[in-house]
Amino acid sequence: MRLALALALLPAVPLLQANLAAPQAPAQAVTQDAALLAFLDRAYDEQLALSPESQTQLGLKTNYDRLDDYTDAASLRAEALAERQLAAMHAQFKPADLGESARVSYRLFEYEVERGRQSLQFRKLRFPVSTNGSPAGEIPVLLINNHKVDTVADATAYVARLRDTERVMREVAATMRTQAAAGIIPNKVNFAPARADAKAIVTGAPFDTGADSSVWADFRKKVGALSAPAAVKAKLLADGRAALTGPFRTGYGVLLAALDEIEPQSKGNFGAWSLPNGVAYYADRLKTSTTTDLTADQIHALGLKQVAAIRQEMEAIKREVGFTGTLEAFFDRIRTDPKFKYPNTAAGREQYLGDARGVIASVMAAAPRYFRTLPKAPLEVRAVEKWREGTASTAFYNPPSADGARPGIYYVNLVDMNQTQKVQVAGIAAHEGAPGHHFQIARQQELVGIPKFRKFGGYGAYVEGWGLYSERLANEMGVYKTPYDRFGMLSLQVWRAIRLVLDTGIHSQRWTREQAIAYFKANSSVSETDIGREVDRYFNWPGQATSYMVGQLKITELRDRAKRELGDRFDIRDFHEAILSQGALPLDVLDEQVNRYIADRRR
Repeated sequence: MRLALALALLPAVPLLQANLAAPQAPAQAVTQDAALLAFLDRAYDEQLALSPESQTQLGLKTNYDRLDDYTDAASLRAEALAERQLAAMHAQFKPADLGESARVSYRLFEYEVERGRQSLQFRKLRFPVSTNGSPAGEIPVLLINNHKVDTVADATAYVARLRDTERVMREVAATMRTQAAAGIIPNKVNFAPARADAKAIVTGAPFDTGADSSVWADFRKKVGALSAPAAVKAKLLADGRAALTGPFRTGYGVLLAALDEIEPQSKGNFGAWSLPNGVAYYADRLKTSTTTDLTADQIHALGLKQVAAIRQEMEAIKREVGFTGTLEAFFDRIRTDPKFKYPNTAAGREQYLGDARGVIASVMAAAPRYFRTLPKAPLEVRAVEKWREGTASTAFYNPPSADGARPGIYYVNLVDMNQTQKVQVAGIAAHEGAPGHHFQIARQQELVGIPKFRKFGGYGAYVEGWGLYSERLANEMGVYKTPYDRFGMLSLQVWRAIRLVLDTGIHSQRWTREQAIAYFKANSSVSETDIGREVDRYFNWPGQATSYMVGQLKITELRDRAKRELGDRFDIRDFHEAILSQGALPLDVLDEQVNRYIADRRR
């Protein structure tokens, strides 16, 4: 959803806990620290006020009857607000007057606003509709998963959002046409999935005579659960039906018409290099995604090195299980052997979900030996809803709501069980669920005495780096029961190493889609469906795929450093606390954080 846009200029600000703290700050610094944190909380609230959808995602009911502004003017307003906030911070606070943690907050706020300023020039190069999603799928997700209906007023707000969908679709269609006029046209791979997902939303009752559509079923269920007179409920349902069959459906028609109009102008599938000022745009995306100054060539070389190293680990497991053919033949065996698949049935999908829940349970049992603090929020495992299977990624994590009412959710796309591999179940659950994203993101949101923007902000290299690190950590925790489970984990590891090669190959070295798919298939056992979906994601999201392995390698480097320098004093629980207790950080700041932890343990 649009939470990332609303908070893009707001940093995750570390506040050192007692066991990692610097020497006691002077009273003046303590006063200034409190004033800065209050200032930054106000800045967060001002930015959040620009995004009704983000407010709903956090569990708030402010602006509950509105959707976001999807125009370019909205992006400019957010940037202008951030610049005003930065100027105000510079005028009111001086780093020399602050304690250590507040100086980091100050520095990160500067960093975020400067990043936003540098990236603003490329905002028109980002496609609002792609295989990575679009408002056509995201608005139903918001309504179904986040828009709670506890009162009649909440239901009325739901209806208002159904009506407001037409405005959103007109704004998005206008953006697409403006981009196309400037030669900024989505790749061919985007149109069929985006069209199919949009059509799925407006299929079924009340749009036609079929079964209830997803949004209508959700609204009827929520209204039915209200404590309200029957006549009031009937009026709400009538209003909802009218909104869906009127402006809501009209809006989807507008978006579909724009897709039909622009698709003939798409000449193929090309990386960011093909866009106006595309080379600079890609460099900017790499900087944001990795929080480093690594170049595309450096990342490409790193990826090739990691692919080669992980292949050696996979060769060892291949020998362990007694397979005598080549590694490529072993990949094909994993892809095609029925024993590594679930039935492509409802029962098969339930079996997958049950196995994933079992993995989470085993992690929770072992976790106290590896972590000082666990998140309080529960974690659920769910299948991706049918109406967004076409554009949803293979698996992803949805954070808890700010009020704790909504749990953390690990979603898995079970669109085709013939392409889903049993060997990867445990590794994916470790990454997306526990000890991966849930242990980091839910924990971050539960940190007390820290500013809100730290709770809900993030940096891709840190967040995804932790998720990838967690896949290997799960092996130490005893989660993988068979060599095939460990091979599945390695298949996920090499997947992220391949991302370094493919992202840079596509956007810097001008690789074709076919070339990217061929490299992916030659170096992994990932199913062909997942390979195609992943490669399309890389085309549409320049730089993002590099964050995982860059972040994991940094965390691993820091762990090796801590073990080397602390020797017998090293405790894995304390190291994980040093990594997680400050929330998401740029990698250079994380490096400094771990150095403080090492220095503290040496005393």
